[in-house]
Amino acid sequence: MTLPFVRRLPSAPLKPLIGVLCCNEVAERPIQAVASRFVEPLSAISDATVLLVPALPDSLDLATLAARLDGLLLTGSRSNVAGIHYGGASDSARHDPRRDEVALALSGAMIERGRPVFGICRGLQELNVLFGGTLCKVPEHQRADGPFEALFEHEHEVMLAAGGLLAGSTGLQRLTVNSVHEEGIARLGTGLSIEAVAAQDELVEAFSASPCGAPILAVQWHPEWNAGARPESRAFFGLIGQALRGNAAARLRGPVSPAAPGGTHEGIPSG
Repeated sequence: MTLPFVRRLPSAPLKPLIGVLCCNEVAERPIQAVASRFVEPLSAISDATVLLVPALPDSLDLATLAARLDGLLLTGSRSNVAGIHYGGASDSARHDPRRDEVALALSGAMIERGRPVFGICRGLQELNVLFGGTLCKVPEHQRADGPFEALFEHEHEVMLAAGGLLAGSTGLQRLTVNSVHEEGIARLGTGLSIEAVAAQDELVEAFSASPCGAPILAVQWHPEWNAGARPESRAFFGLIGQALRGNAAARLRGPVSPAAPGGTHEGIPSG
C-alpha cells in the first residue's frame, strides 16, 4: 500500500539519537519548551537527530529512554537548580522542580549505562550536583539587562586545562566566552576534571569525566549561541557528534550492563 502524502525515506545509515531536555514554562498554558538554538547545532554540526525530552517525571520511562538514546544534552534554562538538591539555602529564585527531577534521574541512568551526557549552563550545574557538588550565586558573572541578543554580548576570558578535551579540540589555551548565568560551581563534584576556569576569579567554567566509559562534558557558557560562526563552539558540538557516533557503534555491538539499583557506579554518588 502506498500512501500519497508519505515521502519515501532514503536508505542512508541512521544518525545517532540525542535527547534534549525541555523546561516547564507557561505561554497562556503549561508547555514544554527548549530554545531552537540548542537543537540546530546538534543537527548541523553534531550530525545527530534530536528527540525532545519532556521535563515531566510521571510521563517518562527513564529505563526505556536511557536504553534507546545515544546521548543526552542538558540545556540552559531560565530557571535555577533548587538548593534542596545540594544543601543550598532556599531562595525565591526561579525554580523548575520537575526539570530538576528528570535531569538528575535521566542523566544518572544514562551515565550508568555508559552513554555520553553533555551540559550547557544549567546543565553543567545539574551534572555538578549529580556528582555531589554544590552551587553558589555569582553576581559578577550575571547576565546584563537589555534586549535578549545583548545578553550574549557580556563576555569574559576562560583558561583551558592543558591536555583537556576542550584544549585538544580547539588547539587553544584561552577562550573568550559569553557570560549569561546567575549561579556557578561552589564545590566541584567528585570525580569531575576541570576543563576551564574563568581568568578573572578561577570559577570552574567547564568540566569532564568518563565514569562508565562514555564522556561527560559540560560548559558554563553558551556555545550554541551563533555556533556556526565560532570555532570553539563548532569544536564543542563536534565532540558531541564524535561521542554519539562512538556510542551508537558500541550499542550495535551489544548492551552495557547498568549499575545495580541503589549503588554507586565509578564515581556517581548514591543518594
